[in-house]
Amino acid sequence: MDAAKYIWMNGKFVNWDDAKVHVLSHTLHYGNGVIEGTKAYKTKKGYAIFRLNEHTARLKESAKMTLIDIPYSVEEMNQAQIDLIKKNEFTGDNVYLRPFAFLGYGVMGVYHKNAPVETVMSAWEWGAYLGEEGMQKGIKLKISSISRPSNTSNMGKAKATANYLNSQMAKYEAIDCGYDEALLLDDQGYVAEASGASFFMVKNGVLITPPNDNSLVSITQKTVIEIAEFFDLKVVRKRISREDVYTADEAFLTGTAAEITPVRNIDARVIGCGNRGPITEKIQTMYFDIVFGRCETFEHYLTYVD
Repeated sequence: MDAAKYIWMNGKFVNWDDAKVHVLSHTLHYGNGVIEGTKAYKTKKGYAIFRLNEHTARLKESAKMTLIDIPYSVEEMNQAQIDLIKKNEFTGDNVYLRPFAFLGYGVMGVYHKNAPVETVMSAWEWGAYLGEEGMQKGIKLKISSISRPSNTSNMGKAKATANYLNSQMAKYEAIDCGYDEALLLDDQGYVAEASGASFFMVKNGVLITPPNDNSLVSITQKTVIEIAEFFDLKVVRKRISREDVYTADEAFLTGTAAEITPVRNIDARVIGCGNRGPITEKIQTMYFDIVFGRCETFEHYLTYVD
């Protein structure tokens, strides 16, 4: 990854290389931490952070679910991210922001009530998460042998660090088998999400995406639904089976990092024309118009840095 100059850590800016924690920090051993993924884009008016407040509010909600008391308000953390973009003097087309709250050094053992809470905001320039070619021609998905845990054994709606072991194993398996990304089913055998993105498919002109029954409530997924409604495209939230996926006319993934990434192949089945489909391309084009400040209708989602 490309290092930046500064990281915001517990209310202060520190040099990138000086942002360090103790090896006995609680989260390193027991996995309880919460993260966000937010992105800033270079517009004609300077950098703008997409749906900043919603992302930061979701961080606070994830922390509440996992019993982490972040000592900063949403407004304070919003400002920290704005200041971080300014201070680092980025020049690229987009910047990825990673707010992170975790349990620090001072307590060992599973019970964490007295562990100190550390809050960090980092940012760096990051290109297409699944590759520039994948954004245009589409990627290959493998339905993972690993399923998403049920709601009775996991907090899937929290963007918690511990949840990503599940994603990490699924992604490793997919790439090791020659695919680009993993698609995970839930404990009932229906599509949940990709390792770090939401799933959409198109069938007979209808946009279909699964409900967030045991997965993170995605801000980008919500944005895509709003774009579809803007274009008068019908959107259906329903369970999606493996067989539904194989016979889709189009498919794509959505997320802050993934943005709008077309899917051309799932488990060796060619999806649609084997390339980016027309509805996917229409939504993808509109999404980038929004985040780069070229669409006045959705400009209220942008927080300008300058």
